[in-house]
Amino acid sequence: MKSIKYIIIGLLTFSFTACDDYVDVDPIAEINSESYFNSEEDYQQALIGAYDMLQSTFLNNILSEIASDNSLAGGENANDAVAWQEIDDMRHTVVNSALRDIWKWMYGGIYRVNYIFEFKDKTEFEGKDAVLGQAAFLRAYYYFELVKYFGDVPMPIDKRVQFGEETSFGRTPKSEVYAQMEADLIFAAENLPIAQSQLGRVTKGAAKALLGKAYLYQDKFNLAATVLQEVIDPSFGYDLTDFNTLFLPEGENGIESVFEIQYSDQEGAGYDCLSCSEGNVLAGFSGPYNFEGPTYTSGNRFNLPTQNLVDEFEEGDLRLETTILDIDDFVEANPGTVYTVGFEHTGYFNNKYLPRTGEQSIGDTKLTNNRNFRAIRFADVLLMAAEAMNRDSGTDDTQALIYLNRVRERAGLAPVTVTGQALTDAIYHDRRIELAGEGQRFFDLVRTGRAADNIPDFVAGKHELFPIPQEEIDLLGGSIAQNANY
Repeated sequence: MKSIKYIIIGLLTFSFTACDDYVDVDPIAEINSESYFNSEEDYQQALIGAYDMLQSTFLNNILSEIASDNSLAGGENANDAVAWQEIDDMRHTVVNSALRDIWKWMYGGIYRVNYIFEFKDKTEFEGKDAVLGQAAFLRAYYYFELVKYFGDVPMPIDKRVQFGEETSFGRTPKSEVYAQMEADLIFAAENLPIAQSQLGRVTKGAAKALLGKAYLYQDKFNLAATVLQEVIDPSFGYDLTDFNTLFLPEGENGIESVFEIQYSDQEGAGYDCLSCSEGNVLAGFSGPYNFEGPTYTSGNRFNLPTQNLVDEFEEGDLRLETTILDIDDFVEANPGTVYTVGFEHTGYFNNKYLPRTGEQSIGDTKLTNNRNFRAIRFADVLLMAAEAMNRDSGTDDTQALIYLNRVRERAGLAPVTVTGQALTDAIYHDRRIELAGEGQRFFDLVRTGRAADNIPDFVAGKHELFPIPQEEIDLLGGSIAQNANY
């Protein structure tokens, strides 16, 4: 049973992504500032509404895999999820519907947080700073996603945007957005406990880990190393666990999970509203189509790992089978298993997030899969710390090697002994393998300047950022400029 149930509540009246079908909805209840935020329960319910938009980040994760050299879009044919196919081929334009979904869903989460902060002083109760700390983390998380995808973005904070105000916002430089994220995450870390009584809620470790990641993305290596080492300290209670079960239900919310997005199979959804799903669409969409056989259930055959990724694994790497399902090997070992081959079939599927037998759900199982997503893992923290230390000119590589080899030891691999740039390359290699299928690869390549050398059809000076959806620019009255070369 999922511990924190994300629900949508009728708190928002408007967002930058306002359009008739988004604004003209029937709220669950008539809620306004006079009748709301009068009790701790009101703040908690508003906070759950802010958590709810995390579930839509399945799209951020699957698109960043497809955009990289880790996987192909797949699907039934070249016209299946056209927006995904365009991103896969680096031919996406300003009218890509998937990119617009990311924009509006992330801002949807931000506005829910801003509503809480707008009325943060209305009612006092014990533990309010912990509520605000969770909200601050969520705002930073949503802005981090926006900056990764779009660069400079409008940055409303601490209040709702009223009708008519939207055209007054320009694009805030990403350095200022990062500064706001840092402030939010420092506040969150100061006001959150190391452990929460309700699984799925943000902790001090999650806030510090995301802060370290934000520093790393800005090449603030010394700051990143310092804060990430705090998370690695045994007092936080994190550790590596069995990789074979890490992504299975029994591995959810375990000691390796620093921040985990909770999903539920108790509410169905349709293809016309993927953000309405309480389930993990990433998992449902990644499975073999028309599958009949043991272990797995049918999916939509998207997000297909490439041969290039499979070839990157070292001989004897214990992570391979947990990360990659070789469907031909599986069929050979399980006679009678059948499935339907689709577009760009590589023979591989993302085994970390595949729908499995016994995972029942309400509605379409491809939309309501209850597999949680490990948004920040301890292994990621170790590798980020190793990279930050290695790339910091004032630090030697001793500790970086210890952190990297801790991850490699679990994978059954020999320790690395190199230093300098060779160690940097070794860390990049293990980040790709350790985090394959988890939405990290594209942005790792971009932030380290390696995208053009690794991603087919990637154009330097253009594809480091995705285009701001033209419809959003139009809704803002043309007050913001498009990214370069789109």
